[in-house]
Amino acid sequence: MFVDLNGVHKRTTDIFRDALNVLLIIVDDLRPSLGCYGDKLIRSPNMDQLASRSLLFQNAFAQQAVCAPSRVSLLTGRRPDTTRLYDFNSYWRAHSGNFSTIPQYFKENGYVTMLVGKVFHPGVSSNHSDDSPYSWSIPPYHPSSEKYENTKTCRGPDGELHANLLCPVDVADVPEGTLPDRQSTEQAVRLLGKMKTSASPFFLAVGYHKPHIPFRYPKEFQKLYPLENITLAPDPQVPAGLPPVAYNPWMDIRQREDVQALNLSVPYGPIPADFQRKIRQSYFACVSYLDTQVGHLLSALDDLQLASSTIVVLTSDHGWALGEHGEWAKYSNFDVTTRVPLVFYVPGRTAPLPAAGDKLFPYLDPFDSISESVEPGRQAGDLVELLSLFPTLAGLAGLPVPPRCPIPSFHVELCREGRNLLKHFQVRDSEEDPYIRGNPRELVAYSQYPRPADSPQWNSDKPSLKDIKVMGYSIRTVDYRYTVWVGFNPREFLANFSDVHAGELYFVASDPWQDHNMYNDSQGAALPRPLTP
Repeated sequence: MFVDLNGVHKRTTDIFRDALNVLLIIVDDLRPSLGCYGDKLIRSPNMDQLASRSLLFQNAFAQQAVCAPSRVSLLTGRRPDTTRLYDFNSYWRAHSGNFSTIPQYFKENGYVTMLVGKVFHPGVSSNHSDDSPYSWSIPPYHPSSEKYENTKTCRGPDGELHANLLCPVDVADVPEGTLPDRQSTEQAVRLLGKMKTSASPFFLAVGYHKPHIPFRYPKEFQKLYPLENITLAPDPQVPAGLPPVAYNPWMDIRQREDVQALNLSVPYGPIPADFQRKIRQSYFACVSYLDTQVGHLLSALDDLQLASSTIVVLTSDHGWALGEHGEWAKYSNFDVTTRVPLVFYVPGRTAPLPAAGDKLFPYLDPFDSISESVEPGRQAGDLVELLSLFPTLAGLAGLPVPPRCPIPSFHVELCREGRNLLKHFQVRDSEEDPYIRGNPRELVAYSQYPRPADSPQWNSDKPSLKDIKVMGYSIRTVDYRYTVWVGFNPREFLANFSDVHAGELYFVASDPWQDHNMYNDSQGAALPRPLTP
């Protein structure tokens, strides 16, 4: 009944003859600055090609715009108020509840589950083990060169090495002669090769580091983005009506040597315009470098003849501000930091199965100036949350969709708080989620962010749990984004909605960049929806 290959037990081939594999690609700090999302400047031909074979969600939102809380939320299908992780310093299984994860669920249903790179956030928040052995069939892989990411490997104009924000490098000169995302791609391709002959389906999660800071990338990618083509953010000033509690002072950016040399005032900056352009140039260059890694990975999927049997999902843990509202980094509730790419390729559903000898994902070189732009495939405009990844992936793979969580759900190991998105894939025999019926204008995406004080201070971006005094709860509808900043008790994990510190209200149609806070003008008017998700 069972055979053992490479130490991993696998069920017989007959049981899994029609099972689909899963390749989950999670990118760090990637906002929807991609060609397939309408950005005409960005060269991302491989991710655009994936989108052309996929269902692309135009309005997908993360639940908290910082790495560890967002990743635990999307991988467990629970909101930060359920995982009780708002910082980097606790493990949900010990701190909140023994909640199942997406890879754990697939593993328990006969999949070989594998991790490459940054999927969970490393450290305490994943029990220093990437949630092993619960989530993974084999030990997780981390690239050996990632330990150099924040060291002095950036050569400055003085010829010396620095720990800079902007770090274009000659790869041959860096330690080990490689970069983390290159190593992750190589390892992922090796694992795909091993799984080609496996009797069991696989779930492979690949986490890429770029475009997370520092912007350390092969220097040739700068050539794709001449500085004279780089514009500033459309709203580079701190909005006059922005409550101080809502502003993130981007302290981690300020700690980089090249930014320190600018002698910026704290907390509001601003960064000189020429350096702003360089930051944006390096972010875009990182995106194109990342695109090449995604391209090599998907091309290998083709070469191994796995594209017709593998679901591919590409998303990000959250976005990143590039000068919008005078902010840099994430750490806020604005669209620019909470909105993420979300793309699903499902063989035979989002694209026809490839004919013998055909390739769905041939590698595309971003430096090829004659390459034609690729139009995205199917698109969905509904507001969705990363919480929906768990039920949707399970359903697409043919597994039972976990039930919706009761309130509270700390005692329930397997449930999900996100909506099931299977209706978008025209799955007629799946669970019918009552939350997807009715008017799309009723759909809501929830995000939140903690603060230690009402005004920006040194730990405003990443407060530890014990220091959280205020929580900003934000709801995004098709018409508006509404945020209320309320008192928060970190010992009881309780928000006090009668203790309102500040509020924000932005109307999407007239103010797409969310610069004009109408909250004070709206006092006394009834809000269209409650804040409770």
